[in-house]
Amino acid sequence: MSDKPPPPASAGTAGSPALHLIVAQAAPPADPEAQVLRQAFATLALPGLDALLRLLSPGAPDAADDDSLSPPHERAMAHALGLPVADGLIPWAARAAHAAGLPDAHAPGWAWITPCHWQVGMNEVRQHDPAGLLPDAAESAAFREAVRPWFAGDGIALHAGPTPGAWLAHGAPLAALPSASLDRVIGRDIDTWKLGGDAGRPLRRLQQEMQMFLYTHALNDARECLRRPPVNSFWISGTGDLPTAWAGDPQPAPQLDRTIADAWQAGHVAGWTAAWQALDARLATTLLPAARAGRAVTLTLCGERASRSWTLQPGGWIQQMRRRIAGPDRDRWLDGLS
Repeated sequence: MSDKPPPPASAGTAGSPALHLIVAQAAPPADPEAQVLRQAFATLALPGLDALLRLLSPGAPDAADDDSLSPPHERAMAHALGLPVADGLIPWAARAAHAAGLPDAHAPGWAWITPCHWQVGMNEVRQHDPAGLLPDAAESAAFREAVRPWFAGDGIALHAGPTPGAWLAHGAPLAALPSASLDRVIGRDIDTWKLGGDAGRPLRRLQQEMQMFLYTHALNDARECLRRPPVNSFWISGTGDLPTAWAGDPQPAPQLDRTIADAWQAGHVAGWTAAWQALDARLATTLLPAARAGRAVTLTLCGERASRSWTLQPGGWIQQMRRRIAGPDRDRWLDGLS
């Protein structure tokens, strides 16, 4: 397939919607545990990605500290949606409340409450991936009703979320409270990411109360009989306020691809490489033909620390020819994201 330069964006592209794909955890962390993934990535055949990067121009990276509460893919998505990007205060829960038509979506104090299983060890408490912990809507509702009085006692109202196992919460204790994304804490010691400061003290106390309350609850007794892990705590995330004038997602909204991130969290090298190959096929059939046709295309690749966007820049043929001849330097952009 030819990598001929695209026509100018004005040629036959009027009215074509822009395409923006954000890939979470495209680059594995720069630590020894992830070295095997980095080696596997270097040998992968990714013709769709390579051809697309030859056509697009890289922008400046968006980098933050390794311990930032909001990971790069959330920052990139927030920028694309026109949401605030203050660390730990990207209003994902308020956005979901707005989409669900809940009252006071623009009022302060929204958060995601995710029931979870914490594995308590000798020196750490590790957060298991909550995906699939409460896949059934009826069981999720039963747990929500069981803990509702405890949250209400702190002035927090609970609402069903769009999917089981994630609840929307609203109350004054959640206002202006920075919180860590679940993507930061899954599979890790929660100590680095737990709510801090005086503002987080009431919620930390509520977490401790929930651990004691749920430990002997009949709902967990039933789960134990089925050899399922207990629901023994909850995680708070997605805090932050919507801008007053924010009326909803732009159309078309950017798309977030989590398949590589999910494979990385599952810890399977074969699954991670398969996810990359599936993504490459997606790029080859969506963004690459659009870029060749001169449409507005953006690809944002994210790692643990940073993200970088590649966009189609009409004109600039000399720079495009140089990129085509040199080819994409995977190692360079991978190191910049990890």
